[in-house]
Amino acid sequence: MSQLLKLFTASQEAHTALRPQVRKTPLDRSHMLSTLYGCDLFLKGEHLQHTGSFKFRGASNKIRLLTPEQKAQGVITASSGNHGQGMALAGAMAGVPVTVFVPATASPLKIDAIRAYGATVNMIEKDALSVELEAAETAAREGITFVSPYNDEDVIAGQGTIAFEMLETEPKLDAVFVAVGGGGLISGIGAVMKHLSPETRIVACWPEASVAMYASLQAGEIVEPEEHDTLSDGTAGGLEPGTITFPLCQAVVDDCVLVSEEEIKAAMKTLARYERWMVEGAAGVAMAAFMQQAEQWRGKRVAVVLCGKNITLEKFTGAVK
Repeated sequence: MSQLLKLFTASQEAHTALRPQVRKTPLDRSHMLSTLYGCDLFLKGEHLQHTGSFKFRGASNKIRLLTPEQKAQGVITASSGNHGQGMALAGAMAGVPVTVFVPATASPLKIDAIRAYGATVNMIEKDALSVELEAAETAAREGITFVSPYNDEDVIAGQGTIAFEMLETEPKLDAVFVAVGGGGLISGIGAVMKHLSPETRIVACWPEASVAMYASLQAGEIVEPEEHDTLSDGTAGGLEPGTITFPLCQAVVDDCVLVSEEEIKAAMKTLARYERWMVEGAAGVAMAAFMQQAEQWRGKRVAVVLCGKNITLEKFTGAVK
């Protein structure tokens, strides 16, 4: 069985098994934005998911598939915020202890939310990739399950349930725009789309300031480009060596789009103005990429995945000035 088919099958099973714990989020046609851009524009509201992010899907699927022994031991993960919140809530609902390693630069609001959901937070004065590696090493040393934010088939399969929901609502989509960090979200969505709707273009979107997967795809191997601060903290950081998402992205990504910080701000402002939605920078990345490429999608049916809403007030205020 190919890796894509295996992932599709796992996502299909998760799509049923995760109900009702994981919310089916809406795929709404934006009347105003569709009129503005001359296409049928659908917004997948993952910012309305529990914990405010799609990450709850993958976390719930991973917790569901742990053995009784693994559940009793608990899990260790690493996160800049959204994945940690998803793991914390999924663990709390299943009675599984969760420890989250976070970079000290992570959003204080997201760290507070992780604690509020019941997880233990271990703050590390390192960059996001180094924190992931330290968390994995700690888990291996202590004999505890490590859950990567993206480098885990069960987590990716959980994210793939988004694609089933989109196609149940709109079976004919010409393109889906997805923000990319470690690649778990687009790998899951892409694996399902390539099986059920191969004509749908999978458009990968990055902030120009943080392009680890983009640079790796261009190079044909995992590389470590220089990272800069970005409003899209949910997609920031490098890739684990040997991550399974790299070949998956090679297989599912059709188009790549880079957006500036100003374009991200403009997209966040657009969503606030027309939809009254306060989304985080990573969601702004996918919307910004569509806005940049909108002319080529006139008359088409396009979906943008709004992957999260957990933002600091300061970042949102700066984005919409």
